Amino acid sequence: MEKEKPIGVFDSGIGGLTVVKRLSSVLPKESIVYFGDTARVPYGSKSNSTVIDYSIQDTSFLLQKNVKAIVVACNTASSIAIPTLKEKFDVPVIGVILPGADMAVSQTKNGKIGVIGTRATISNQAYSKAIKEIDNKIKVYEKACPLFVPIAEEGWIHHKATYHIAEEYLKELREKDIDTLVLGCTHYPILADVIQDVIGKDVRLIDSGIAAAEVVRNEINRIGFETNSAVPGNLDLYVSDIPTTFKQVAELFLGKQINEVVKVDIEDLHKI
Repeated sequence: MEKEKPIGVFDSGIGGLTVVKRLSSVLPKESIVYFGDTARVPYGSKSNSTVIDYSIQDTSFLLQKNVKAIVVACNTASSIAIPTLKEKFDVPVIGVILPGADMAVSQTKNGKIGVIGTRATISNQAYSKAIKEIDNKIKVYEKACPLFVPIAEEGWIHHKATYHIAEEYLKELREKDIDTLVLGCTHYPILADVIQDVIGKDVRLIDSGIAAAEVVRNEINRIGFETNSAVPGNLDLYVSDIPTTFKQVAELFLGKQINEVVKVDIEDLHKI
């Protein structure tokens, strides 16, 4: 029965759907339950204690849906709450920081890696610490890009304003001669074309969601939790608020049409 349970994924908003897309690609037979805390997005501007509280509530909600593993698709929550979640809950908990850091180290040729993320992810130096643990000779340059989250959620993928903001954020990283750039927020892959144009075509972009999906596959196989299903898995979507552009942007993130999205009462989360 454990094998046929779905995988639970949560994020502060809908950016984590980029991770869901990667998971569905590498584990097409697995069902997924997604919770996006769209009423309280972004987590990147919240205190560490608040992010931990929210992450516990998000995980508890997914466990009520009988999931067999938790994927923390939010980089901010991954950088802050993973130890607490692993201690509190008796299911595999997988974040996006370590997989992304590992992939970045494997890809860099000149040992200079850039990281962009929310203020919380950058101020906690989540990626630089993880990268240095793998190879302490690598130079890491981090930059907070908080406006990328609302821009992605607005669906401004190739908007003129997006290019201007990206130019402002990324110009100092261009000067560091980085050859690898970690997209340290699950919203950022949606803006990958703009980021690539601005940072330069010779810089390799690292999507931590792709790396995390591979880690999830390996972990599920390792513990014998892979499904025996012969048909594609289901995707159930839950959010704490449904913005007016949600369906349009969610379909953009997933690359396919979605049918039903269920709104969860935020007060119910507080009671879990």
